[in-house]
Amino acid sequence: MTLPNDPSYRSMPPGSEPLGGMAERLRHRWGWFVGFGALAAILGLAALVLVVSATIASVLTVAIFMIITGGTEIVMGFGSQTWGRFFLFILLGLLYIIAGAFALAQPLLAAAVLTLMLGWALIATGAVRIWLGTHLPPGSKSMMILAGIATLLFGLVIVIGWPGNSFFVLGIILGLDLLFYGASMIAFGMRLRNA
Repeated sequence: MTLPNDPSYRSMPPGSEPLGGMAERLRHRWGWFVGFGALAAILGLAALVLVVSATIASVLTVAIFMIITGGTEIVMGFGSQTWGRFFLFILLGLLYIIAGAFALAQPLLAAAVLTLMLGWALIATGAVRIWLGTHLPPGSKSMMILAGIATLLFGLVIVIGWPGNSFFVLGIILGLDLLFYGASMIAFGMRLRNA
């Protein structure tokens, strides 16, 4: 193991520290990773059980970020050097704020719009992955094409089931994301403990 006082350690470029050294420094904090992972997993399970509430929470979070982004765009507009950029930043900022306010006022309708956008985005992403996969060397071609087919099919399922599925798709995605992220943090914490 390379130690910080080892001459070869000092000659390493920043950011290339061996994983063993980082794990050693984080080892005493393994409990925090496990606790954080458990909390994320519990929130993920709660989101899967309370899927409509999780969908609304997702929409409200996006709405708040849109309003903050819109305010930032407007502030940037006032710092612009030209009238064209000024009006462009102000217009974009107002559109973000209006869309965010709409999502706050009508979260279920906004969930339907976001779900449809997500479905079409997944279809487009899947198609691009399939196309890219056909242009890769044989070793990595099949996995990229398989990933593209899965993404495209998931997008098609969302679009075909729309708007009836818009009340739970975002909540399920949020719940699964939190659940898997929490599980990975728990695994990382346990690995640190046993390192």
